[in-house]
Amino acid sequence: MLPALLAGLIEKQANARELFNPNFLQTSSGSTEITDLSVFENPQSQAPGDYVVDIFINDSFVETKKITFFSHERSASEKVLQPCLSLQLLASYGVRTTAFPDLKENAAGCVAVTAIPQASVTFNFNTQRLMLSIPQAALRTSVRGFISPEQYDEGLTALFLNYRFSAANNYARDIHAHDSDSQYLNLRPGLNMGAWRLRNYTAWNRSSTSKDKGKWDAVYTYLQRNIIPLKAQLTVGESTSPADIFESVPFLGAQLVTDDEMLPESLRGYAPVVRGTARTNAQVIIRQNGYIIYQSYVAPGAFEIADLYATGGSGDLYVTIKEADGSEQNLVVPYASLPVLAREGYLKYSFTTGNYRPYDSAVDERYFSQATVIYGLPWNITLFGGLQAAANYQSLAFGIGKNFGGLGAFSADVINAWSTVKDQGKTDGQSVRLRYSKNFYETGTNFAIAGYRYSTRDYYSLPELMDTWRSGYSSLYREQARNRTELTLNQHLGQSAGALSLSLLREDYWRTNRRIESVSTSYNNSYNGISYGVSYSFNRNSSDFSGNRTDAKDRIFSFNVSMPLSRWLPNSWANYTVTSSKPGSVSHSAGLSGTALENNNLAWNLRQGYASQGTGNSGNLDADYRGTYGEVTAGYGYDQTMKRVSYGAEGGVIIHSKGVTLSQPFGNTAALVEAEGASGVQLINQTGVKTDFRGYTVVPNVAPYRRSDIALDTTTLSEDVDLALSTQSVVPTRGAIVHARFSARVGGRGIMTLTHNGQPVPFGAMVVEANEQNKQGYIVGEAGQVYLNGLKPSGTLLVQWGKSESKKCRINYTLPENKPENGIRLLNGICR
Repeated sequence: MLPALLAGLIEKQANARELFNPNFLQTSSGSTEITDLSVFENPQSQAPGDYVVDIFINDSFVETKKITFFSHERSASEKVLQPCLSLQLLASYGVRTTAFPDLKENAAGCVAVTAIPQASVTFNFNTQRLMLSIPQAALRTSVRGFISPEQYDEGLTALFLNYRFSAANNYARDIHAHDSDSQYLNLRPGLNMGAWRLRNYTAWNRSSTSKDKGKWDAVYTYLQRNIIPLKAQLTVGESTSPADIFESVPFLGAQLVTDDEMLPESLRGYAPVVRGTARTNAQVIIRQNGYIIYQSYVAPGAFEIADLYATGGSGDLYVTIKEADGSEQNLVVPYASLPVLAREGYLKYSFTTGNYRPYDSAVDERYFSQATVIYGLPWNITLFGGLQAAANYQSLAFGIGKNFGGLGAFSADVINAWSTVKDQGKTDGQSVRLRYSKNFYETGTNFAIAGYRYSTRDYYSLPELMDTWRSGYSSLYREQARNRTELTLNQHLGQSAGALSLSLLREDYWRTNRRIESVSTSYNNSYNGISYGVSYSFNRNSSDFSGNRTDAKDRIFSFNVSMPLSRWLPNSWANYTVTSSKPGSVSHSAGLSGTALENNNLAWNLRQGYASQGTGNSGNLDADYRGTYGEVTAGYGYDQTMKRVSYGAEGGVIIHSKGVTLSQPFGNTAALVEAEGASGVQLINQTGVKTDFRGYTVVPNVAPYRRSDIALDTTTLSEDVDLALSTQSVVPTRGAIVHARFSARVGGRGIMTLTHNGQPVPFGAMVVEANEQNKQGYIVGEAGQVYLNGLKPSGTLLVQWGKSESKKCRINYTLPENKPENGIRLLNGICR
């Protein structure tokens, strides 16, 4: 009998469900109205509506997005929130939607994710996280950093202009000098329509010392669009060819070239493929130069890791495979980085055709075509090559790159060119180029690049040959490079010992004694916030006239030190520099520099100097202000012979469907921010960028094909403005002006006490504006009080605490003209 009784009690306890009695919410004021709280009867159930949630797929964060949730009956006694996800949204997350016929949208445009076998959806209301569990077989294969092309935003249709103006007035201070002035203006207009980008660059300059009183130059005009399936850019008009293999050639025509920016960051640059075999469910750890650069888990069997981020340096990869039984495997994969190396299986190409576009109008515009290709093979080998063809010129290039691991990375290429110089016969020549890169981690030494190039006497590059086709050309005056050597070396000396750098360039020429040499070296370090450095440079540029060489040599030694003055003057530094030049003099310069204003909008620099010869005493005062509508600069300088006043301005203008927005100068890819009604709101991590008087502004530079977060600083909101969401994510294509729209509630704020039939409105009742029922709602608290924002000077509120008409009422309100210091008005509302 006792076991049966205990079993019955246990069964009743197991089937019991916690219920909340809404009668407990009756207020002390005596209100008998009870709010319908059935939707909250279990912890998984909440009120349906729009929620801003963090979306995760298989525990990996995807994005933050506003999602509409509907109430769904999981069983007769349980309701849960179900997200409305469209097919397009799931496809943009990499779900193979076409592989599942049952995955169809209903009348509301929503799909049931459970139509995918073993898929599930969980919404954690407390953390506002929407967790999607999708089987790996239902996802497209992707690598780290991959963003689906479905998420790319081609941006707004917009007409825009970037401009930069600078000018200076010089005033003579002695009888040997003369007053002068100069001005420079560049205009960079553009038009975006869908995926098409029209771009122009035009410059104007004028100088009072020149015969030309003002000259315009069109640098380029082209039409461009993204070819996303080919991961390439199509350009039609005036542009330049890539310089991976051949020298860059300006052209008027068409070009199709691979756009590396479309690749995930983990596939950009060069990195080897790591292969191995795991005996069990193992952890793979990859280290480079002592740092862990990759960590993941693999199933038993062979594995391949091809999505390592390019680190920009070099150094062997040390791979550790930790087995489930505690044993380890250790592999060493040789690695080094070089510009003409490509990842295994990666193809980079370019095709260019059109007329050669010389800067000098005296040069003939002649037709040419060019093609290049770079391909990554197994065994850390890269093959590359190309061809150029014109009526008077043909060339072939072939090269190979190889990663030798501990010995560094090396590439070699040769170009054979057949050239027909104007009024001369056909010749042929060769150019051989060697390049090397290696990072010696043990000694802190990095050869960023070491290169050598040799060209035979009759070798012409395409631009060199094209430039011979001009009136009055004579090969007697041609200066053709024969040998070119270049080196860049960086040496880290330790934790507190600073760093050394060295760069070298040497070039000589056929048929003349001309030579160019440039050597520079520097040492830099810091101690307790004080930074200092020394540098030395030697430059020689010799000229050859009728067999007589003249050398122009410069030797410069300098020492500089900079000390922060934050203890006395925030965001400021004291600077001192001494420079010795030969030929020349010894000069000393002392000054102050820093930033000012609330967001460091103003940068300033004050300097006083003295030179033992020539200019004597000198000084400068310069300022640069970056504001909402652009950037302005001004400066004053003087020396023994001249005084100079300089000034300038630069900025951008975007004309779009909702008006005109002025901004700081922006790059090829930007974002138009709309927070209508929220003026003067600062953008986080954007110096001087604020919304204008209408609530619009521009984020000047946004990375193409990457997810970028645009955030408004809520601490700069005015007291009558609230934001539903302060951060938006955008994924622009190259050249796009994407739209980042923020919903701002502008209006009064107040605490209103609501009564109905002489009693407080029930706790938990929902309040919305009668004409905006789809917008944010407010929940009534104790004693019928509710906090409201975005209130108009007068309006109507709809209050509801149940499904029947008897549990609904309306309130007409008018805000008092006087507003308290905290901006929150106290109101009473009678609900009828």
